[in-house]
Amino acid sequence: MQIGCPKEIKPQEFRVGLTPDAAAEAVARGHGVLVQAGAGEGSGFTDEDYRAAGARIAPDAAAVFADAEMIVKVKEPQAPERAMLRRGQLLFTYLHLAPDPDQTRELLASGVTAIAYETVTDARGGLPLLAPMSEVAGRLAPQVGSWALQKPNGGRGVLLGGVPGVRPANVVIIGGGVVGTAAARVAVGMGANVTVLDRSVPRLSYLDDVFMGKLTTQYASGAAVADLLPLADMVIGAVLVPGAAAPKLVRRDQLAAMRPGAVLVDVAIDQGGCFETSRPTTHQDPIYEVDGVVHYCVANMPGAVARTSTQALGNATLPFMLTLADKGWRRATGEDAHLRAGLSTHEGLLTSPPVGQALGLESVTPEALLGL
Repeated sequence: MQIGCPKEIKPQEFRVGLTPDAAAEAVARGHGVLVQAGAGEGSGFTDEDYRAAGARIAPDAAAVFADAEMIVKVKEPQAPERAMLRRGQLLFTYLHLAPDPDQTRELLASGVTAIAYETVTDARGGLPLLAPMSEVAGRLAPQVGSWALQKPNGGRGVLLGGVPGVRPANVVIIGGGVVGTAAARVAVGMGANVTVLDRSVPRLSYLDDVFMGKLTTQYASGAAVADLLPLADMVIGAVLVPGAAAPKLVRRDQLAAMRPGAVLVDVAIDQGGCFETSRPTTHQDPIYEVDGVVHYCVANMPGAVARTSTQALGNATLPFMLTLADKGWRRATGEDAHLRAGLSTHEGLLTSPPVGQALGLESVTPEALLGL
């Protein structure tokens, strides 16, 4: 199979969908690899690195899209990229379709077969291709939140860990999954007073054991969130409903109860955000203020640490990419229910019921499509 990797064009996105090591693995299996010139520069990989791995270098994105049978990316295809997709082509990347009707309709119109990283599952019920970036985003959240808390950036002027004689900042993390756990690890390490909310009592028990009393756990309810907001210096939204739009956990009217200059960090912004006042921002212009509360809602947070993120994502996606290249999408998804869970569109059909429900579009299950 001919595998193509274009350069990411989303603003301030420095990751690349294919590492030189992954290219070498694919070439060793007999596949062709075509990488756009300069695609890896943001992650520290040169064109020569890809040539040494056996890949060919394409002059531009058009050449990659025209020649490749499978397109491997990081972020959802932008409008100019969607215009180059075609029926019979396979797209393997993050999609986050539930809050994005324009992308969904254009992918359906293109006829491309699209498999979304974020809904591929594993035997433990996890999301193995989302987890690496969730780890990165979770660990970044307290860092960027502490930057936003600084007075020159509009924040309260609070140091996360405090100093002797001065209390540390109060950090509330809504969601105790991969993102929330990673965020808690860093926030606790920075000396903050951390509270994690989740609706799974076993998960709360796990966090209590792992952190050995260094944070507070609380069952997540609307009342609990309302009680904590007036005391919070930073709130990190870390809730995920796989494939669906994120639930709104903090309403706009609740911002009035928060301290002026408090910070909201919305790690769920790719899925529409979990705060009512969230809207996507970029690394170039990451924050804005609503009712005195600073919002950090960068939709590609891991792109800020592109080399780490690219290597972590590449480690996770490589086995699935090779399976798709070796077997073709139909056989690969037919044999593997976990990979099949990522199937989102095929020749004009929406094959993700959660996306269909979120956008009011007709859909079929991947199993129905494949006749299973």
